[in-house]
Amino acid sequence: MRISDLNWMQLEDYLKHDDRCVLPLGCTEQHAYLSLATDSILAEHIAVEAAAPLGIPVFPVFSYGITPTFKAFPGSISLRIETYLRVIGDILNGLSAYGFRRIAIVNGHGGNAPAQPYTVEWMADHPGTAVKFYNWWIASRTWAKVTEIDSVASHASWMENFPWTRLPDVAMPAEQKPRIDDTHLRKLPPVAAREYLGDGNFGGFYQRPDEELLALWQVAIQETRDFLSEGW
Repeated sequence: MRISDLNWMQLEDYLKHDDRCVLPLGCTEQHAYLSLATDSILAEHIAVEAAAPLGIPVFPVFSYGITPTFKAFPGSISLRIETYLRVIGDILNGLSAYGFRRIAIVNGHGGNAPAQPYTVEWMADHPGTAVKFYNWWIASRTWAKVTEIDSVASHASWMENFPWTRLPDVAMPAEQKPRIDDTHLRKLPPVAAREYLGDGNFGGFYQRPDEELLALWQVAIQETRDFLSEGW
């Protein structure tokens, strides 16, 4: 259930019998022909669908992340690592203050990786509260399903092209883009990175049949649901 569908009194009642919640993390950055909010859309959708039968509240996705490489693409907003971690810390402080003792972070953007070790530091200063960090798209069963469908999959390729991340009246290229060199990309400043990437896809087909994507989504939902349920 989304926090936006609750009032404070209902949430207070929930905390009398459960102390779990979900915080999705996303980003606002270029995704070639897909929505600039792709990472945020996917993180929030999968968190909500996975948590629904468990009755766990899902907070609004934090829609800004760490993405300096894409700063030359209009609409790509990058927070400094220090800023980002301060915000994450403030959110965790707020959640724990109200009695959430099991906080699941469902992350949708690779650049947000610094938040994972930060949560370990945060827990050391907040004994009694557990925080788990989860990169949904590279979880073991989900990634296995990706490679089963098509081993060439990457940022802004078919594996992120769901009905809820694509845009109306935007046509996708039909060809398979060659895989870019990640090592080379990491050495480039933003303007050079844009020149190297072209449209922003890292490699692979831009779109595959929806039945394949929906099958992938079901695997991802179940694996995320297991993450929310187990290992506390």
